[in-house]
Amino acid sequence: MKTTVFLTGATGTMGWAGLQELLAHKQNYNIRILARPSEKNKRKLAGMEQDVQIIWGDLGKYEDVLLGVTEADIVLHVGGMVSPQADYRPRATRRTNLGAAENILKAVLAQGDNQPKVVYIGSVAQMGDRREPLHWGRAGDPICVSAYDHYGLTKALAERMLTDGGIKKWVSLRQSGILYPAILRNYDPIMFHVPVRGVLEWATVEDSGRLLERVCRPEVPEEFWNRYYNIGSGAKYRISNYEFECLLLDAIGCPRPEKIFNANWFTTRNFHGMWYLDGDVLENYLHFRANIPIKEYFRQMANSTSLPAGIKIAKATKAAKLVPHIVKLAMRAMANKPVHGTQTWIKENNHLRISAYYGSIEKYRAIPDWNHMDISHNSETPVLLDHGYDETKPFSEFTIEDMQHAAEFRGGKCLSKKMKKGDWDTQLEWQCAEGHRFMASPRLILLGGHWCPECFPYPYADEPQDKQRPWHWDAEARRNPFFAQLWSPLHDSDEDNIYDSHVFDGWE
Repeated sequence: MKTTVFLTGATGTMGWAGLQELLAHKQNYNIRILARPSEKNKRKLAGMEQDVQIIWGDLGKYEDVLLGVTEADIVLHVGGMVSPQADYRPRATRRTNLGAAENILKAVLAQGDNQPKVVYIGSVAQMGDRREPLHWGRAGDPICVSAYDHYGLTKALAERMLTDGGIKKWVSLRQSGILYPAILRNYDPIMFHVPVRGVLEWATVEDSGRLLERVCRPEVPEEFWNRYYNIGSGAKYRISNYEFECLLLDAIGCPRPEKIFNANWFTTRNFHGMWYLDGDVLENYLHFRANIPIKEYFRQMANSTSLPAGIKIAKATKAAKLVPHIVKLAMRAMANKPVHGTQTWIKENNHLRISAYYGSIEKYRAIPDWNHMDISHNSETPVLLDHGYDETKPFSEFTIEDMQHAAEFRGGKCLSKKMKKGDWDTQLEWQCAEGHRFMASPRLILLGGHWCPECFPYPYADEPQDKQRPWHWDAEARRNPFFAQLWSPLHDSDEDNIYDSHVFDGWE
């Protein structure tokens, strides 16, 4: 009997790769997708109607989502707005990503006892800035979205909604950065928001597509569900951002970063990315990695995509020696673009942006040039964050006392007096250090790294005033020891309160 799969985001990067994998195993699946009826999508999906049920509609319309969810066995919720588009259209990102999650949840619950399983694709962006020495991370670490990262905010909020909203079987797979051929042609000032010594454990688009098909297979064990996992392509793909720039530039025939970038065009913090302490857990369940060496993978990407037009023309003519100069001029213009250009912030003395991404103007001015910058490989020795409970204890043995201890470590309380032993899913009542009371499952708090929803940033000026909340991680670190172990080592005490005023700044 075939499994009916409902896939959202099928025309996007990861969703398209997943669709190809499902089609490669179409004897096992009834494939159903939801796609906007744009001319681009119609061209892309032309000829697939025989193998794929296409619902022409919108994730923002409940009736369209309900059509996809009804009688499905599994929902792969991949769709949504992503960066860099999300950085330019934060309000639309909020509406799209949260609206889609609300519709998925409502449609799944409407199925009664015949709920499909739900696979939610989260993001490493939920975890925020993880510079050395805290560049190794795992599921259960504190959720800490970087300032101005509206995509990361919506992914964290949607994850909370879907994984603690009453769905019987769900899983959240937090996606890392995806390597795919077109990434070699992606140029945007946001490329400079990435600290040189930051890290990422990348995931290839092929690995990402394979895991979407593998998670639909009937042999996935029951113990896999109702958990949070990190997606990455493994040890071969753990590199620094400097190493990524070297690989990318080499793939398109450009010289090393020192030749075409100024070191201070890059930010020094407030991005996201980490190496995974628990990345192999997902691989051991789904076996989705191809394990191609990363240098070979970049070579394959370069052979399967066209180079940027300016470089292509220069390399084909006598101007080849001018490539570094041409590229540097283009990159300088990129760093000076309005709104997101890092050098625009400096010229305009944008205090909020400077404080978020550099710490202060003084710290920006102190950035060394390439000759004096430390670009050595990050430490292979992980610093493990304490999750506030005994991780060697069997899940079936956890009691209300374990929840109370975990709450105290987060600066708050577990107000519930009783808990069925080993019950990770029934919601308990908690209270944060600010006195906010909220309901949440032990699973969401201890395994997901979430905490008080009223303290979580929600910096949208078009919302009612009582809903607006800036990034206030400095204040959270002062009252929450669990969060402080991540935040305090990466932020100097003289920077207190800079995040308390990071609100939506008016652009769309």
